[in-house]
Amino acid sequence: MNIRLLKLEDYTEVHQLWEHSDGIGMRSLDDSVQGIEKFLKRNPNTNFIAVAHQKIVGVILCGNDGRRGYIYHTAVDRSCRRQGIGKQLVSAVIDALKKEGINKVALVVFSTNQAGNEFWQSIGFNEREDLIYRNLTINEKND
Repeated sequence: MNIRLLKLEDYTEVHQLWEHSDGIGMRSLDDSVQGIEKFLKRNPNTNFIAVAHQKIVGVILCGNDGRRGYIYHTAVDRSCRRQGIGKQLVSAVIDALKKEGINKVALVVFSTNQAGNEFWQSIGFNEREDLIYRNLTINEKND
């Protein structure tokens, strides 16, 4: 298995992995090929895939605002889980963020995503109970 930077050419296979993974909140504009292209241009060194037998079996998106890193859309193919792939992807992201001078990383997990919440807890990501997550949809076409 190999961990490497995500390229736009990987989009179709990555999108299929997301579609077949529970707990990924896909958005029509943000997760389109154009949306991912924009994200990769802004964050060229912090997005990774795991490849085994010429197949993408894991993916992690991560960007930063210069102060904090944000992880999105982490997924590992169901048939490849519990093999350390998710941990390796997170490790690659953390190393990349350190190189960019980022000292903290955050993420959002759906409360109903039991497997996801268990994974993040198991690798040291703490649940914050002192925050209320809020958002505002600016573009209604981004469903």
